[in-house]
Amino acid sequence: QVRLVESGGGLVQAGGSLRLSCAASGRTFSVSSPVMGWFRQAPGKEREFVAAIGWRGVSTHYADSAKGRFTISRDNAKNTLYLQMNRLNPEDTARSYCAADLSHAVVVSGRHVFPGSYGYWGQGTQVTVSS
Repeated sequence: QVRLVESGGGLVQAGGSLRLSCAASGRTFSVSSPVMGWFRQAPGKEREFVAAIGWRGVSTHYADSAKGRFTISRDNAKNTLYLQMNRLNPEDTARSYCAADLSHAVVVSGRHVFPGSYGYWGQGTQVTVSS
């Protein structure tokens, strides 16, 4: 129904930048107006919220750890979600996942920070930051 494929991860030195992409496809996705989110999961830790963006790109919400360093954006014409990550540090090392909530078009901060609010997930892309 919905397929999400992340790319753009890699190895970067502390202070560097990466831009993650998430390509979405599927008939269900093409007829919906979903909120999209980025999460990450480090080894031995729970999956944690990073950022979310509404359908029109106007409503956004960031985790405190991402504010001022990361920027979430989307290109609906290309069905692609992005996460620009700047000033990376070793604590950002994790597998990053994109997710889609097809039942909402506007970010609700009290909802979209929880992984369970999203019905579709990609396989993830690894981000490794060396010190």
